[in-house]
Amino acid sequence: MRQRLAADGPAYKALSRQLRDGVHQNRYAEGERLPTEEELAARHGLSRQTVRRAFQDLVAEGTGYRVRGCGTFVTPREGQYLRQFGSVEDLMGLSIDTRLELTSPLQRRVDVVVAGRLRTASDLVATAVFRRLHHGLPISVTTTHLPVPVADLLADVPELTVVGERSTATVIGLLETRLTHPISEAEQSITATAADARQAEALGVDEGTPLLRVDRLYVDSRQEPVELAVSHFHPEHYSYRVRLKRSVS
Repeated sequence: MRQRLAADGPAYKALSRQLRDGVHQNRYAEGERLPTEEELAARHGLSRQTVRRAFQDLVAEGTGYRVRGCGTFVTPREGQYLRQFGSVEDLMGLSIDTRLELTSPLQRRVDVVVAGRLRTASDLVATAVFRRLHHGLPISVTTTHLPVPVADLLADVPELTVVGERSTATVIGLLETRLTHPISEAEQSITATAADARQAEALGVDEGTPLLRVDRLYVDSRQEPVELAVSHFHPEHYSYRVRLKRSVS
C-alpha cells in the first residue's frame, strides 16, 4: 500500500526528512541498510530519481553512506548525539529522541545583561535550568531566559515548574501553543567555554572541561524576543552539524 508524504516542499525533501526522522527515532539502527530505491519508489509512488535525490541529501549531511552495489546505510554515530539543524522546526525536533529534565524551576530574577538581550522594559526576567538527556545520558545543560509576560504563559507547565520533571518537550514547542504571534526565527552564536562547577555536575565532567556553548535568541513574527536559551554541550556525547548551501547568482 502506498504511503503519502507530507506535501510541503519537493517530494525528495519530504522523503529525506522522513528517513532522517526514522534514523533519529531508531527505526533504522546504526549500520542498517535503508530501504532500496525501488522499495521507496513503489511505497510512495515516486520516481527512482526522486528517491535518489533524497538519498543524496542523507549522504551529504552525514546521516547515511552509500556502498556501491549494496545500497545506502545509516552512519554509525560513535557514541555521539548527532543532529542537523537548519530551521526552527529542526530545533523543535529535539523532542523526538531526547528528554528534558528540569533542575531549577522557572523563577523571576534581576539580570541586566539578559534583560538587555531580550529587550525587556525592566531588568526583571524569568529563568529556568534543565538538562537534556539522550538514552539517559546528559548531552547538555540549558539556562532558558524569558520575558516575564512570556513566562507567565508557562506558569502552569510542569516541565518548567516541577524540579525533576522529565518530558519530551522543548521550550519553543511549549511556547508555540500559547503565543499569540508564532516564533519566526532564531539568531544563534556558538563559542567554546570551560565548564563551571554547576555545569560540570550536571554533565558529569570535570570542572574546566571544554564545552560547546550555543546561544539562541528566538523572536516572534513581530521580531520581538521571546526566549534566550544558553546551552552547554557535553563534548563526548554531542556533535553539531549544519548544512551550508552556496547561493545561486
